[in-house]
Amino acid sequence: MTQQTNYAKDVLVDTDWVAANLNTPGVRLVEVNEDILLYDTGHIPGAVKVDWQGDFWHPVERDFITADEVSALLGRLGIKEGDQIVLYGDKSNWWASYAYWFLSYSGVKNLKLMNGGRQKWVAEGREQTTDATSTTPTTYPALTRDESLRAYRDEVRAHLESVKAGTGALVDVRSPDEFSGKVTHMPAYPQEGVLRGGHIPGARSIPWARATNEDGTFKSADELTALYGGEGVTPDKDVIAYCRIAERSSHSWFVLRELLGYPNVRNYDGSWTEWGNGVGLPIEKTYSEA
Repeated sequence: MTQQTNYAKDVLVDTDWVAANLNTPGVRLVEVNEDILLYDTGHIPGAVKVDWQGDFWHPVERDFITADEVSALLGRLGIKEGDQIVLYGDKSNWWASYAYWFLSYSGVKNLKLMNGGRQKWVAEGREQTTDATSTTPTTYPALTRDESLRAYRDEVRAHLESVKAGTGALVDVRSPDEFSGKVTHMPAYPQEGVLRGGHIPGARSIPWARATNEDGTFKSADELTALYGGEGVTPDKDVIAYCRIAERSSHSWFVLRELLGYPNVRNYDGSWTEWGNGVGLPIEKTYSEA
């Protein structure tokens, strides 16, 4: 089902597999893009759309919808317990990885990513449709959150001692300029209101996209092991990944936990927009105007 066979877990399907299983009962395709308008311009036949902000986020608080609301969302999408959910999206599955992490955190099983995402499917000239996907609502069973996959601010602060001791690792997956403190946002993206630039003390800079190939697929397990291991991020450590709001770090979380099989990897969804605004939270900065 995958193009690489040396990953720790069977969590990828390739575009050939998806094309061969478009009408297979129990296989459900879910498209999750940064650009939520892309789906309407053309999507894989049978795929349903998830709006990562409108569907996953609490409408007022800075938090996620509840586990019960996740069950209701899956029910509205016509997904049944036991269905094989295949997630894919734009930008090397950046936001599809966010959905994978969030649904895993929410207790959803049977998740896979389509390796290469939307861009690979389109580049290969495969079938797309603008027709709406008809679904029959289901009753998806109750879910239980897996808190071992999520890190909160105070846990990250306590984690700094583990980083100093060499038993923990912090992975900052943002761009080098964000890590240094030169900017507080991604290149060509709007400023998002964080007051301080820099990174969490002890974090290693490993931008998320270094884990992907030009066609959007993931690099091999050997390449990924060298990438993270070269920065001291090894399987024996308790690892926390972060970015701005946890979308890019979800991609790195997927690489570390699902592809490489690291046993203890958490995603800090508060990320820099929380840490950079937090009163009294320590920050390192390597960029100077001088």
